[in-house]
Amino acid sequence: MKVMISGGKGNLAQNIIEQSSGHDIVAPSRQEMNVSNLCEIEDEIKHHNPDVFIHAAAYTRPMHKHQDNPDKSIEANIIGTSNVVLACMKYNIKLVYISTDYVYPGTSGDYNEDDALSPFAGKSDGVNKYGWSKLGGECAVRMYDNSLILRTCICDHPFPHGQALTDVKKSLMYNFEAARIILKLLNEKGVINLGGDSQSVYDFASKKNPRIKKITRQDVKDVCIAPDTSMNTSKLKEILND
Repeated sequence: MKVMISGGKGNLAQNIIEQSSGHDIVAPSRQEMNVSNLCEIEDEIKHHNPDVFIHAAAYTRPMHKHQDNPDKSIEANIIGTSNVVLACMKYNIKLVYISTDYVYPGTSGDYNEDDALSPFAGKSDGVNKYGWSKLGGECAVRMYDNSLILRTCICDHPFPHGQALTDVKKSLMYNFEAARIILKLLNEKGVINLGGDSQSVYDFASKKNPRIKKITRQDVKDVCIAPDTSMNTSKLKEILND
C-alpha cells in the first residue's frame, strides 16, 4: 500500500516511517507540500499516486500560540485540512485525519466516539482555540465518506517537558506507540479514539522520569486546559483484537 503523510518532518510522521514495513511511504515536508495550498497537495498526489493520505500536518505547539494567533490555527488546521479533503475527494484517496482529544468537552472524561463535541472553555481563560481548530478540520473530513478520524492523545518520547500536571487526566501514549497502531487502522472508516490508559499527565510522565516536577492547572498561564479529556478506547481495542 502506498501511503502519503503530510507534515513529513514531524515526529509522528517519522515514527510511522520507521515502523512502515510492508508499506511504501511518501512524506513530503511543509516546504515540499504546504497544506494551505491546494495546488501543492494536488501536485504531490498526482506525482506519487498514493492509496492512503495520512493528514498529520497541523499547527500544534506551543499551545498558547493558538490563543494569541488564531489566524494561523485557522489557516493550517481548518483551511489546510479542508484542502486535503478536497484533494482526496478529487482523486478518490482514502483519508486518515489525525485529530485530538481536545475536541471533547474535557470536564468528565471517558469520552466515547459518539459523545457530543465542544472543546473546553474555562471561566477566566476563554476557549481552547486549538481544540476548536481541530474540530473545524473534523467537520471537513466528515463530509468525505472514505475517511477515518483518529482522535489522539500523543506526545514525543521521552516526555518533552520537565514538569507535568497532576490535576489533568488524559489518555496519553507516545508517538512511536501511536504510529504502530495507525498503520493497523488504514482500512478503517469513521471515528476511533486512539490513546492509552486514563491517568494524570504526571502519572504518565513520571513512569519514565520519576524526577519530573509536579504542577497544577493554576501554574499554567495563557492556556485553556481541560481537566479531563480521557477517552474510552474500547472500540480501538475491539478492532485490534479482531
